[in-house]
Amino acid sequence: MKPMFLFALLCTVATPLSAKPRVGEPAPAFSAIDTHGKTHALADYAGRTVVLEWSNPDCPFVRKHYGAGNLQKQQADAAAQGVVWFTINSGAAGKQGHFDAAGANAWIAKVGAKASAYLLDPDGKVGRAYDAKTTPHLYVIDGGGVLRYMGGIDSIQSADADDIAKATQYVPQVLAELAAGKAVSVTTSEPYGCAVKYGAS
Repeated sequence: MKPMFLFALLCTVATPLSAKPRVGEPAPAFSAIDTHGKTHALADYAGRTVVLEWSNPDCPFVRKHYGAGNLQKQQADAAAQGVVWFTINSGAAGKQGHFDAAGANAWIAKVGAKASAYLLDPDGKVGRAYDAKTTPHLYVIDGGGVLRYMGGIDSIQSADADDIAKATQYVPQVLAELAAGKAVSVTTSEPYGCAVKYGAS
């Protein structure tokens, strides 16, 4: 094997171009600013379970779950368990659902959201690191920083709020299993909703 070819091969192995998050592996590190100007890094929450929820307030699927109080309840229940919950908006400026801090805070007050913080990701760095595709798109990271779930919010892919009570709500199920020391029964599911409105990469 020629030295230059070997060097190129080693560089390719060492620096994957588009590594995607995988359940059972360390969750991608990230840092983002919330609507009050505070920076949050995943590393700051070592030892605690973290939920990531991608959101676009103008998406009918997001409106379904907030309009019915489903996400607010899940956020409040998670907080009572000591879980950190981040709502993340990766919509680029000029795109549907994009918020600045003031707009996001007004929406939070309007719907009574209970997340630990609302993170602004207009350049899409966090969203792309997690390969977030839809709003909503949910992820659960355990206290060791390992990704334990990624996928849809529940098991019925519709914009009808009447379906919520009939559906399996995946994040509460995962959190209960982790708290009980059990294996996570559903680790991935197909996310559904509106496409995340990223800007040009």
